[in-house]
Amino acid sequence: MMAKAKTVDAIFFAAHADDIELACGGTIAKMVGEGRRAGIVDLTRGEMGTRGTPETRKRESKAAAAMLGATFREQLDFGDGGMRAGRDEEMEIIEIVRRWRPQVVFAPWPDERHPDHSRSGRLVTEASFYAGLGKIETKLPAHRPQVVAYYLQNYLPPLSFVIDVSETWDVKTKAIHCYKSQFFDRKSKEPRTFIAEEKFLEMIEARGKHFGALIGARYGEAYVTKQPPRIDDVFGAYRDREV
Repeated sequence: MMAKAKTVDAIFFAAHADDIELACGGTIAKMVGEGRRAGIVDLTRGEMGTRGTPETRKRESKAAAAMLGATFREQLDFGDGGMRAGRDEEMEIIEIVRRWRPQVVFAPWPDERHPDHSRSGRLVTEASFYAGLGKIETKLPAHRPQVVAYYLQNYLPPLSFVIDVSETWDVKTKAIHCYKSQFFDRKSKEPRTFIAEEKFLEMIEARGKHFGALIGARYGEAYVTKQPPRIDDVFGAYRDREV
């Protein structure tokens, strides 16, 4: 007899803790505010990071997940820097998808600047498909999400949709600031890195404003899908905009 599965509406997969907060924090907070359930899965411990330690980052990630209202946060160990993306890793993701049975899976765009991000996107995409094949046996029944939506970190492919996160941008910002070891802190004696520069968080805000401007909102978070989204109300989809 197969075990009974718990459910969430969406799972957000990332290579490293803090990736999700930077790209999707407003989306998660908005989902939770609307009564939906969202989980986060970090595929590595972040052991190759210049600043902080894996233990510190795990504590910070738990605080950030609580800030966003995530139903769960799980950390895997696929190896930071040259992340492993073989059959064993694929099976771990298949089991997570079957356990939580999300409607939507979020993953990094599979052609990102950081190789771990790109590998994560491809691995999660393939595992989400294989999770729906009944002959791949696990303790839980097969389940295939409705869609994999890709979030953006460095590169900017043509967008599929933008979510208005104006009302949850402050929550996203607070979640990002849970990662005190990773981002700008005048008192820190850690080495300087690209994401630890003061301008980095300014860039995140500028990108949020840019995505928001595309839909007539103050802030937005953008996504790409391989299938076009269904729109039932064209008037509502384009409100607050002009040709």
